[in-house]
Amino acid sequence: MDYVKECVRDVADFPQKGVVFKDLTTAFKDARALRAIGNGLEELYKGKGVTKVVGIESRGFIGGAILADRLGAGFVPVRKPGKLPADTISESYAKEYGTDTIEVHRDAISEDDIVVLHDDVLATGGTMMAAYKLIKSMNPKKIYINFIIDLTMLGGRNNLPKDVEVTSLIEY
Repeated sequence: MDYVKECVRDVADFPQKGVVFKDLTTAFKDARALRAIGNGLEELYKGKGVTKVVGIESRGFIGGAILADRLGAGFVPVRKPGKLPADTISESYAKEYGTDTIEVHRDAISEDDIVVLHDDVLATGGTMMAAYKLIKSMNPKKIYINFIIDLTMLGGRNNLPKDVEVTSLIEY
């Protein structure tokens, strides 16, 4: 993952002043880095019986779709309100500067599913915790949580369920 880490760009003052954003788009556009991400994700979950990968809007769609393809699993998008065409369930959550809401199709997950929840970066964990609550309400057999990058200094893992395996490919 050293090469992938080298490809990640730091963007100062995004999305707000004082934040240094870890931009994965520079790794996604590099074929070698993208392949390494796919290989790393596959290694974490092969043989675990995963049937669905849930990707969180929007960069979580990239790694999530790659992982689903590699595992022969289905892909489920979690989106902002009003973006999914069929019946949805939603979860609101607090952010640093207000609240946000995410949605998933009501019929996206069954009780027989083993699910990986995937997003690109773990910061404070608010978005992932909301996604976890949505998917958990559908009673799948098992849930895993995954990120490409974990910003450990922000302590996001402390805000996620203690009884769920949480993995990442890169830590800062």
